[in-house]
Amino acid sequence: MPTIAGVLHTLNDELRLGRALETLWACSEILIIDHGSTDSTLRIAHEYGARVVVRDDGDLCGDLNSLKADWLLCLTPRESVTEALDGSLYELCAGVTVPTVPTFGVLVREETGEGWVDLRDPELRLVPKDWRHWNGYLPTSAPDRRTKTITLEGPLLRFSFP
Repeated sequence: MPTIAGVLHTLNDELRLGRALETLWACSEILIIDHGSTDSTLRIAHEYGARVVVRDDGDLCGDLNSLKADWLLCLTPRESVTEALDGSLYELCAGVTVPTVPTFGVLVREETGEGWVDLRDPELRLVPKDWRHWNGYLPTSAPDRRTKTITLEGPLLRFSFP
């Protein structure tokens, strides 16, 4: 049965991190890659049982290879998994949805000053552990564009503040 690890990069995210970690029910492990937080971010991460790695460089491969999970669910501390998306992740882990493609995207609902906006294009967020294509801290499509991506049911919520 496939397993999922939640991966988040943090920097002074004490006001946001708990909300994000609270929604990672489908993840069998959580990795926080911190970039020098001086607030309570690391304490909060530990309280949720996350493994914390402090990094000051851009090398992710060693940290990701140490995870036991088969898949990486990448999100930011401003984001939360909805119940519908969580259900899709559980189905994936239970084998109800057989992963026949190497990547999965999610739709994003973003909070704005005028309310919630559904972003049009899905974002690549669930990739195999050995994925090597990154745009900063989030996965990006493979350069050859032959990799097929399936969009999972249920949105990811992106909060504006905190």
